[in-house]
Amino acid sequence: MNPGAILWDVDGTLAETERDGHRIAFNQAFEALGVPWRWDEQRYGELLEVTGGRERLLHDLKSQPLAPHAAGEREALAARLHALKNECYARIVASGALPLRPGVVALMDDCMRANLAMGVVTTTSRINVGALLAPHLGADWASRFAVIVTAQEAPLKKPDPQAYTLALERLELPPAAALAIEDSPAGVAAARAAGVPVIVTRSVYFASRPVAGALAVGDSLASRMGWQPPPTDGAAVPVRIDLAQIRRWHASARMS
Repeated sequence: MNPGAILWDVDGTLAETERDGHRIAFNQAFEALGVPWRWDEQRYGELLEVTGGRERLLHDLKSQPLAPHAAGEREALAARLHALKNECYARIVASGALPLRPGVVALMDDCMRANLAMGVVTTTSRINVGALLAPHLGADWASRFAVIVTAQEAPLKKPDPQAYTLALERLELPPAAALAIEDSPAGVAAARAAGVPVIVTRSVYFASRPVAGALAVGDSLASRMGWQPPPTDGAAVPVRIDLAQIRRWHASARMS
């Protein structure tokens, strides 16, 4: 059985948004509000253990000696920083400084030609999704997707399966009929908890993290090199991971 829908994660999967987008935007927000600390690449990687931007801020504020001591004041500061960070992030992606990862658009085009439904399943905000995709897919980017689930619809962060469960409900698909594309252990755990098979394109911050339960794991959709298990050859061997290979991996889930 071919997959009935491809469900895309966003941050790390569609683009290296964490290192090259959100982290930079957070630092711009800190500077704009006169907050006397910055997140370098290493610290931000550590903070990714906490899912959700506002949640990440609140977690870090607890350890910052110059942060407000009262919980309510920390909440208020986190809300201001997060709102400003989203504005900074939108400017970064609008400038073209944050490209989609290689192979993403090609696989999306495969799905469009095959009339295969796609969905966005993320626990980031809808405004951030639009800010990322509009410059690359056009102002009508949302029309490409049969379902879009964001933090507004599914506030429980991955690894909670809420976002995937809601996407399946809206698509009226059983879990095994979909296939998720993720980059992180938390994303894989969310998909698997919802019963959705998943493949992983490793992002910078999760390049060497163990991944349990994925059908296949590789570095890039733009290359067939380094994937485990290796792609199986079709009649013609494309240099990238195409829809035909996605379908073969999906079929392997039913046989395992």
